[in-house]
Amino acid sequence: MSFQNSALLLSWVAIVLLALVVAGLVRQVHALSQGLPGSAGPSPLGPAAGTRAPGFDRLGPGLLLFLDVDCGVCVEVLDAARSLGRPVHAIFAGAAPETPGITVLANERDGLFEDYAVPATPFAVLVDAGGRVRAAEPVGSAEALRELSGDRAVG
Repeated sequence: MSFQNSALLLSWVAIVLLALVVAGLVRQVHALSQGLPGSAGPSPLGPAAGTRAPGFDRLGPGLLLFLDVDCGVCVEVLDAARSLGRPVHAIFAGAAPETPGITVLANERDGLFEDYAVPATPFAVLVDAGGRVRAAEPVGSAEALRELSGDRAVG
């Protein structure tokens, strides 16, 4: 067998193996996107809309912002929350900075952070007057917070 034939045969074997790998990956991505049983599909972030808000008796209705002092974007999101015209509760995993005009809870890593299944900061949860979660999602910017609160009014 000549070198050229060997190289051609090896190339075809590599192409077939790559095709099988790509087919397996496409199948896995499809299973993940469909949330099929047995797949480690996307887990929900925070409590589902319509569920009872943990700690409602302590906080009441409004916008719950889960923040961290070391998070750079959190300061921007907190500043944007002040201009929304609704009650804002800033909940910090550790120590909390002074934030006048906003209800602040500190050292809640094992409390509300766990109850709300907060994956990362900043994370916003809208709670209505009935104590139900209206929306819960990460907010990576002040604009994302405005979109979240503008789309779903708390009432």
